[in-house]
This record gives sequence, C-alpha cells and structure tokens, in this order.
Amino acid sequence: MIVTIDGPAGAGKSSAARQLARRLGFRFLDTGGMYRAVALAGHRRGVDWSRPDELAAIAAELTLEVTDDAIRMDGQDVTQAVRTLEITTLTQFAADNEAVRRRLIDQQRALAAGNDVVTEGRDQATVVFPHAECKIFLPASEEERARRRFQDLLARGEEVDFQVVLDKQRRRDERDVERPFGGLAKAPDSIEVNTDGMTPEQVVDRLEEIVRARRG
Repeated sequence: MIVTIDGPAGAGKSSAARQLARRLGFRFLDTGGMYRAVALAGHRRGVDWSRPDELAAIAAELTLEVTDDAIRMDGQDVTQAVRTLEITTLTQFAADNEAVRRRLIDQQRALAAGNDVVTEGRDQATVVFPHAECKIFLPASEEERARRRFQDLLARGEEVDFQVVLDKQRRRDERDVERPFGGLAKAPDSIEVNTDGMTPEQVVDRLEEIVRARRG
C-alpha cells in the first residue's frame, strides 16, 4: 500500500509521515530529503546555479540511500547537513529542475516498488504515485508553518530571524505552486487535514485513522 502526504513547506509532513510509517510498520520515503541532497551536492561542488544542466549532471551520477531515519549521499550521512537554512534555500534549484525531478521520481518509484510506503512531498499524489491507495493533503497557515520552521532551526543551533524565515517560506510557496512540472497541488481524491492548532501526536492520530479506514 502506498500512502502519499503532500503539502506546503513547514506543514509538518516529514515528521508526521515518519511517525505514521512507524505506527503502521511501513517504510518512510523522505523525498524532500532527496532534493535537499542534490542541492547539497551542487553546493559542495560549486555548481553554477544559473546552469540547470550542471546540477542535472550531478544528480545523474549521485548515489542516494534513503532509510527511515537517514539520508546518505555517495556513502556519507548527510541527514543533518541537508536541513540547514542555506541548503533549504538552495533546494529550489533542484526542485525546479525538471531533469532532476524526473530522475528522482524514477528513484522514488523504485524505492516504493513492492513495499508498504508512506511518502511525503509536493507531487507524490499527483505525479509520482497517482494511483496510490491513500492520498492525504496536509496544509497549515503560513504563520504556523513559519513558526514551526523557525523553532526547528533554533533547536538545531542556527541563528535565524523569524521574519526572514517567513519571507523565504512565502517565496518558496510561490515557486512550489507555480512550478510547471511537479508543482504543489492537491489531488482531487486527496483527503485534506489542516494541522493548525493540532499537536504532532494529534496529527498522526488523525492520519492513522484515515489510512486504517482505507485499508479496511
């Protein structure tokens, strides 16, 4: 069974999807981490961000290993390195690159093949797994999402300003929605769960109810 969880940045998709997968005994597929890893590779190799073909070439030769709790890039654990504000900002270049997206989509489908999977992202229900058995759309207000991201960065030891985080998120939201291929959109058959005012545990409880009802 494939469970897709799509939504905007900061809606809590990754943490909710990871916890949901653990409860269900499913595999968790962190697709956002894959795009972040491509951006990290480009950053480390000094890619010219104005030339999409350079980043696409890097993605084509990159070896990514994605497990429930870690992301390894060419054998190196980059789980924490891909979560910095700098890499978050640069991830747009990977996300907006159609050649990169098509390569990662192929990898995501291969990772999910024959498995019970909870996968999260922007285009999981619409592009990657349009025939998924259970599709969920997870939005939240922009202020709530920015607050969560701000607190997460502070917890990681980064010195950030809330307004900067909010402004970056707004620009990211615009790019996500306007992206020609793989843009953020709610699939017609997705179930929407707005997470405003909900604790992380309440969100996972609700998602688990939805999935178990679909399985039944």
